[in-house]
Amino acid sequence: MSNNVIILIARILLSFMFIFAGFGKVTDPAATAGMIAGAGLPASTALTYLAGLFELATGIAVLVGFQVRIVGWLLAVFCVFTGVVFHLAPVNVPDFPAAANGWINGLNFVNFLKNITLAGAYIMLATNGAGAYSLDARRGAYVAA
Repeated sequence: MSNNVIILIARILLSFMFIFAGFGKVTDPAATAGMIAGAGLPASTALTYLAGLFELATGIAVLVGFQVRIVGWLLAVFCVFTGVVFHLAPVNVPDFPAAANGWINGLNFVNFLKNITLAGAYIMLATNGAGAYSLDARRGAYVAA
């Protein structure tokens, strides 16, 4: 299998989460707005819509291979930022048993690790480009190695 097919498969897999999450934020912002407010950030509903639109746009850009070198860096920074701000701090849900809070914190830390790992994947994508099967290649912005 050629590297360009592998890059295409990687782009499809890397785009899915952001397209899905972005669509969810735009169509039902309540849960994310609550998480943003809980982190102490202002204008949580507006930030939810902005994050959702960002995730949709960048997810689609990765999927079709458009401006992937720029989008890859943007998503890497986004993953690190959201990992640190929303998934690194301990969570304590009032009236939850200690074991339940421990379980939630374990899952939250897994999400932090996921975000950091995804940042690495997006840096690799930004560095290597979208591959031959992309809009970047069609417009001459991707040079095969």
